[in-house]
Amino acid sequence: MKIEDVIKSTVTLSITKKVVLNLAFTKNYIGDKFNEILKPFEISGEQYNVLRILRGQKGKPINMQDIQERMVTKNSNTTRLIDKLLLKDMVERNICPENRRKIEVLITQTGLNVLSELDPLIEAHENSLAEKLSNTELEQLNNLLEKIREN
Repeated sequence: MKIEDVIKSTVTLSITKKVVLNLAFTKNYIGDKFNEILKPFEISGEQYNVLRILRGQKGKPINMQDIQERMVTKNSNTTRLIDKLLLKDMVERNICPENRRKIEVLITQTGLNVLSELDPLIEAHENSLAEKLSNTELEQLNNLLEKIREN
């Protein structure tokens, strides 16, 4: 469906405006579906992102600053996210032995279990989006999105 129809525009939109609106609308569309998957697990997209970062550490602790740098959503309050995951027993937080001002975070078995349950659901969500495009179109879309973010 054309973006003009989705937003019920009564004026002609420039191509630039259409692209920006399409990106924003599509981001929300993908995010809403993603959040529906996470809802039964009572975690947010940002909390899921933290858990994925921690799982990628393969059992090694990571400090809060490094988690923040790897976050997809850069304006997230990492301390608050970690606190909420602590309450759900999905992470543990320790003081770094070499530098007592640093806090290190590890994923717990509970966090790993939640990710194991989510993995096939998230993969199905991603595949349902990707199946609408050919591999060539996916490569092209990926390249174009990366090009938009170039400085």
